Amino acid sequence: MEINGELLREQYGYICDSRHVLVEYCKTIGSKDFVNENSSFGRGGSMRNLLVHIVNTYEFWIGKHALKKDIVFTPYQSVENVDEVIGLFQKVDALMSEFIEQIVNPESSEIEFELSDTKRKIKAFKLFTHVITHEFHHKGQILSISRHLGYIPVDTDIMR
Repeated sequence: MEINGELLREQYGYICDSRHVLVEYCKTIGSKDFVNENSSFGRGGSMRNLLVHIVNTYEFWIGKHALKKDIVFTPYQSVENVDEVIGLFQKVDALMSEFIEQIVNPESSEIEFELSDTKRKIKAFKLFTHVITHEFHHKGQILSISRHLGYIPVDTDIMR
């Protein structure tokens, strides 16, 4: 399958636009609420922790496995505010740009990686799909956490 880089860049642009709406909304959240951990939600259960988890997942799959980079993952507690999260996502955007440029090359349509001592192959487009749908899953959790804390969530859908 030939991968259309223009379409991937456009689709990732939609993801970034939706993410921008979410992080702007998170700027309206009180600092204590932003880091408040709720055990009903996975990955540490705070808005901050889930955002950092999204970043770490992009870094794990795209940076480490697809681009074969040495990645130092961000601990949740090292991030204190939304502006720091924005900085992390700028790094993710650079990784995604590099990844998209790599996978439009037909020889790069499959990614080889090792996970749990097992060598595997995955189609690059499947990996792209995984990381963006993973982000949207956790965006929903972030909005739910904010609702539980008494905030009125914004619409972060691509179609708004």
